[in-house]
Amino acid sequence: MNHYSVNTSIPDSRWDAFITQTPTGSFLQRSAWGHFRGQRGWHSARIGLESGGQLVAGAQLLFRSLPLGRSFAYIPRGPVLVDPMDAQVLSSLMEGVHDYCRDEGSLLLAVEPNWAFAGLAKARPPEGGLAESGVERLRAFGFHPSTTHIQPSATIMLDLRPPEEAILGQMHSKWRYNIRLSGRKEVAVRIGGEDDFNLYHHLTETTGQRNEFATRPRGYYQEAWEAFQPDAKLFIAEYDGAPLAAIIVVKSGKTATYLYGASSDEERNRMPNHALQWAAMQWARSEGCEWYDFWGVPPEVPPDGEVEEYGEGGLWGVFRFKRGFGGQVVKYPGAFEYPYSRLGYFLYQQYTARRGEG
Repeated sequence: MNHYSVNTSIPDSRWDAFITQTPTGSFLQRSAWGHFRGQRGWHSARIGLESGGQLVAGAQLLFRSLPLGRSFAYIPRGPVLVDPMDAQVLSSLMEGVHDYCRDEGSLLLAVEPNWAFAGLAKARPPEGGLAESGVERLRAFGFHPSTTHIQPSATIMLDLRPPEEAILGQMHSKWRYNIRLSGRKEVAVRIGGEDDFNLYHHLTETTGQRNEFATRPRGYYQEAWEAFQPDAKLFIAEYDGAPLAAIIVVKSGKTATYLYGASSDEERNRMPNHALQWAAMQWARSEGCEWYDFWGVPPEVPPDGEVEEYGEGGLWGVFRFKRGFGGQVVKYPGAFEYPYSRLGYFLYQQYTARRGEG
């Protein structure tokens, strides 16, 4: 039987190398995300499992303070294992995680694994095929499904490995037309810098007002972008020098993720959003990425992505836009919870209900 040791003092560089080189490692498990969330009321910790001096598994935890000196613990898109099917490694890692959470006074641990359900069509993303067995193991370890999800439970992943013409060829014909139309209508896409975040904030406010949703406070998007440098890019689509739309894309390992986007109400007929996505895909391919993650579609979407009737509002309009670029729907098992105290868990549920979080 292998001997495993728990390491809670792993330097950023070593941790990030492990996360980016492991197929199920998400950008949310990068040290940058932990530092970024640390600016927003959380604090982070990393639990690594080593064998023979090598990391074989790990989990970055985020902690949010609760009343009476307790905390809520959360593993976004984790844990991460070199061999996700190794039940012994997962069990040993979770023992270390539980010990750390108890020492932190956590009432509850929530995990949202980066495991995709099997049965995906054609070339499967690197996370594919793990969810069913992983969910069984989490249940065996005392976790139960949560009714609250923090990260998207469904997304669209686009395979970037084929040639550009093949990628364009599997898009909806209207989307190919719109990409080319944006060029004919003189839309230019450039990569922005820190001086461009005032205009990005203005675009997000415009988008929020148009689509009736709350936007992040000023500074949020720039801080996220700064945390992931040089792996985060701000793409800005302009016409005649005026910004029309912008997106933020984060590269981690072999995956680039379209994380945030915003657009103005002007010149929408020039299709700046199509131009932005295509520019981001081209950049991701040039960086060696194999997958482009559109980051969030309605959870009701079936695995084949074929929907007879679209819903109204919410993510359905976003889904229609993302689906036009092709790719395949990927579904995740959602969130699971492990309470450390039945009474504490009950009180936590009452607390979140009063705050409108549950």
